Amino acid sequence: MEPLSLDELITDLFARAQDGQAGRAAHNLLAGREHPLSQTVIAILAGHGLAEHESPGEATLQLLRGRVRFTAGDSSCELGAGDFLPIPRERHSVDALEDSVLLLSVVK
Repeated sequence: MEPLSLDELITDLFARAQDGQAGRAAHNLLAGREHPLSQTVIAILAGHGLAEHESPGEATLQLLRGRVRFTAGDSSCELGAGDFLPIPRERHSVDALEDSVLLLSVVK
């Protein structure tokens, strides 16, 4: 067993996000059919985001760094570093107000 450095991962993700046109980069911590829990770290540069999409099922979002606006239907809220949000089961989007890092957890 070897721990993963989130600080090193985040540095790498920000570098990848700056190189791409989408302004974001992601890394799966847990994924695949053998895992009922999926966890993904997503770095999003300020001014970029995740366009409106369907809910992945039961999921949560934890903001590790930065500040984002989360919108679902007619409701929205700002999240700051350390904030945690259960994702509603409706279409939603995320917009980075600052360079931000999210931890998305989904139960399949």
